[in-house]
Amino acid sequence: MPDSTKTMGAFTIGGLVMVTAYTAALGSNGWLWFGWVVLGLITLAMVLSRSTT
Repeated sequence: MPDSTKTMGAFTIGGLVMVTAYTAALGSNGWLWFGWVVLGLITLAMVLSRSTT
């Protein structure tokens, strides 16, 4: 896996931790979860595009 894909994976996992902590402390925010899902889908697309080439 290239460095850029590893970096995106780290941001995705870090984002999940941050959104989960925010939700636990202050309550759910749909936009934060939506943003995390979009980030996760972009990361998944990067991983799949690298594995097919």
